[in-house]
Amino acid sequence: MFPRLPTVTKALLIANAVLFLLQQPFLLGNATFEPFMLQPLGGGFDPFSPGGNFQPWQLLTYGFLHGSFGHLFFNMLALFMFGAPLEQTWGEKRFLIYYLVCVAGAGLCQLLVGMILADPATVLGASGGVFGLLLAYGMLFPNQRVMLLFPPIPMKARTFVIVFGAMELMLGATGWQPGVAHFAHLGGMLFGWLLIRYWRGQPPFNNRRPPGPPKRPNHLRSIK
Repeated sequence: MFPRLPTVTKALLIANAVLFLLQQPFLLGNATFEPFMLQPLGGGFDPFSPGGNFQPWQLLTYGFLHGSFGHLFFNMLALFMFGAPLEQTWGEKRFLIYYLVCVAGAGLCQLLVGMILADPATVLGASGGVFGLLLAYGMLFPNQRVMLLFPPIPMKARTFVIVFGAMELMLGATGWQPGVAHFAHLGGMLFGWLLIRYWRGQPPFNNRRPPGPPKRPNHLRSIK
C-alpha cells in the first residue's frame, strides 16, 4: 500500500520519519535541531545566534520534528488517513500549499498565545498541519465514516471534526492537558478553513472568483 500513496503524502511521511531518526541521541540529537523548533517570541530575535530564539523559518521547520515516537506515530497515522484522499482530490501542488499554510498558521497562533503565557514552551510536531487536514477532510467528505481510536466509535467526518475541535478548545482553555499546544491545533484548523473559503470564493473572500473556467451566463444557449 505504501508505494501507492500520492507523492506529497509519501514525501511528508518519509521526511518526518527520517528527521525523527536523526533527532535520536545516537545520531545528531535534539540539540542539533533546536534552531528549527518553534521558539517563543519572548526569547527575542538574533539572526547570528539562532539556538534559543525565534527565527522565521521555524514556522515551517517545527512541523517536521517530534518529541517522541508516540507523537510521531499518531501524527503520521492521521497524515496517512486524511492526506492521501485530499491530495488525490486537490492534486500535489494545492495539497502541499494547504498543508504548509496550516503548519505555519498553527505556529503563528501558538506564538500569539505564547505571548500571554507566563512560561511559553518550545513547540514541535506536525499536529497543526494534521488538524488542518482533518478539517479539510470533514469539509470535502462530510458524510464519510471515520473511526475514533479511543474508544473505537464510528462517526461521520463532519461530526469527527466538530468533536475534535470542541475538545481542543476545551483543553486549551482549561489547561487540563498541559504540555500540548492545543491552540496550535486550533490554528491549523482555522487557517485551513480560511484557505478553503478563499479557494471557493466564499465569505470573507466574496469578491474572489473560484478557480476554474468562467461560467456561461444562464441566458445564453450553445447552438449546435
